[in-house]
Amino acid sequence: MARMKGVTAEVSYDRTQEEIEGLANARELVGKESADLWGRVKRMSVRDLASKFESGQAAANAAAAKLAKEQMAKEVAVLDKPALMKKLRGLLGDLLGRVAGRIKDDITEALITVEAIEAQWSQLETESLQEREESRKLAALFQKASEDAKNSIEKERLQAHAEIEAARATALRCQQALEEQAHALTESEHEELLELRVEIKEARRITMLHAPSKVMDMEFEISGLRQQLSEKSQEVVLLRKKVDALALNSQVPSHFELQGEERLGSALMVVPLQSVSVELGKCKFQWQRLHGLKAEPIIGATRPQYAPEPLDVGKQLKVNIALPNGDRESLSSSGPIDAAAGLGQYVEALVRKGGAEFNVRIFQENGEHVAKSTFQVLTIEKSHMRLFKGRTTRAKEDYSSSMQLCGARGGGDAAARSMYWVAHKNHTFMLVLDSERERNAAIMLARRFAYDCNVILGGPEN
Repeated sequence: MARMKGVTAEVSYDRTQEEIEGLANARELVGKESADLWGRVKRMSVRDLASKFESGQAAANAAAAKLAKEQMAKEVAVLDKPALMKKLRGLLGDLLGRVAGRIKDDITEALITVEAIEAQWSQLETESLQEREESRKLAALFQKASEDAKNSIEKERLQAHAEIEAARATALRCQQALEEQAHALTESEHEELLELRVEIKEARRITMLHAPSKVMDMEFEISGLRQQLSEKSQEVVLLRKKVDALALNSQVPSHFELQGEERLGSALMVVPLQSVSVELGKCKFQWQRLHGLKAEPIIGATRPQYAPEPLDVGKQLKVNIALPNGDRESLSSSGPIDAAAGLGQYVEALVRKGGAEFNVRIFQENGEHVAKSTFQVLTIEKSHMRLFKGRTTRAKEDYSSSMQLCGARGGGDAAARSMYWVAHKNHTFMLVLDSERERNAAIMLARRFAYDCNVILGGPEN
C-alpha cells in the first residue's frame, strides 16, 4: 500500500515538472517570436511587412489563446493538488492507527514523503507564479511590439502614398508643359522641325551605308576636280598671254615670265626664261595692285614671289623688275585675281558663330626670327584679337586704327599660309596658319569685325 502511494506521489511530481517545463518552453517561444518580429520590422518593405504582420498577428493570437487555455487547465490542476494531498494525508493517518509493525513504519515513511512532496509543490507553485508573471510581461511586450509595428506600417504607407502622389503631380506638370510647348509652336516651326527630322533620318541612313567610304570618294572627286581646274586655269593664263602678245605685237625681248594660278590661295612667281640667263638675286622687284589705270604699290612685296590676299580679289597684279644693267621690265597677271571657292560662305558662318579660333605658329616676332616656333591659338572675336597658349597670353588687342593685318608680302613656300599682324606700334607678328584657306578666312573675319567697330583693317599704307 505504501509503495503504491509513493508511486502516485512520484507520478504527480513528474507531472508537475512537465507542466513547469511547458511554461518555460512557452516563454521561450513568445520571446523568440517577438525578437523575430522586431528583426522583420527593421528589414521588410512596407507592403511585405503589412502582409506578413497580418499573418503573424493571426498566428500570435492563436498561440496566445492556446497558451491561455493551457494556463487555465494548469491553474485548475494546481488548485486540486492541496485537496488531494489533504485527502492522502488523512488516509495515511487512518491507516497508521489501524496497523502496527513493519507496515506502520512504511506508512510513517510515506507520510514523511508526502510532506516533502507538499513542500516541493509549494516551491513549484511559487516558481510557477513567477513564470506566469514573466509570461504576462512577455505578452504585454509582444502586444506593444505589435502596436508599434502596426503604427510603423501605417506611417510608411502614408509616406509612400504621399511620394506617389507627388510623383504623379510632377509627371502631370511635365506632360502639361510638353503639351503647351507643342501647342505654342507655329506652323513654320512645325515645318522646320519636320525638315530637321528628315535631315536626321537621311544622316542616319548615310551613316548606316558606310558614310566614311562615301566621304572618301567625294574627297577624291573634289581633289580631281581641283587638279583639272588648276590645269585649265593655267591654260587660260597662257592663252591670255599669247593673245596680249599678239595684240601688242611687241618686239622687245622679255627676260621673265609670271607663273602660278591667278586666284586667292595660290602664289605668283617671277621665273627667268630658259633662253635668258638672269640671276633673280641681282634684280629688284616691286609688286603693285592695279585700280583701273592707277597702280598702288604693295609695301613690303619686294620678292620674286607674292601670295595674293583677300584685298587683291577682283584686281589685276603687276610686278616691276629692275635689271642689274639698269633696264626695267614689267609683268602683270592676265586678268583679275579670282576668289577661292566657298570661302565667302565659310566666313559668313564664322561671323554668325561670333568668332573663331585658329592654330598658328609664330615665325617672326618684332621683326626677329623665332628659332623655336611653338603652336599658339589665335582667337578672332567681335571686339578684339588674342594670341595665347594655355593660360599665357602673348597679345590681346581691341580693334583700333593702329592695328594692321594683311597677308605675308615676302617670299617662301609658306607665303600663302602666312599672315602679318601689327597688334600695336611696338608689337608685330608673322604667323603661319595650317592652310591657305584658314589664313584668308582669318584675314577676312578680322576685317569684318573691325569694320563693325568702325575700323578699316589693312596692311601698311593700304
